[in-house]
Amino acid sequence: MSTWEKAKAQMEVTAGKAVMKSAHAMGKEKLAAKGGALQARGKARNLKEQGKDKLH
Repeated sequence: MSTWEKAKAQMEVTAGKAVMKSAHAMGKEKLAAKGGALQARGKARNLKEQGKDKLH
């Protein structure tokens, strides 16, 4: 996994967590769902890159 892709995936997970927690605190459930989606996208990107590493 390239360092940049790994960092990008981790940034998405971290940003998603932050958005989700702050949105829950403000009572904005739609924004919290978007944060959860961002977090899931980061996790999926991380899994994809790990799969690519195992093939090489």
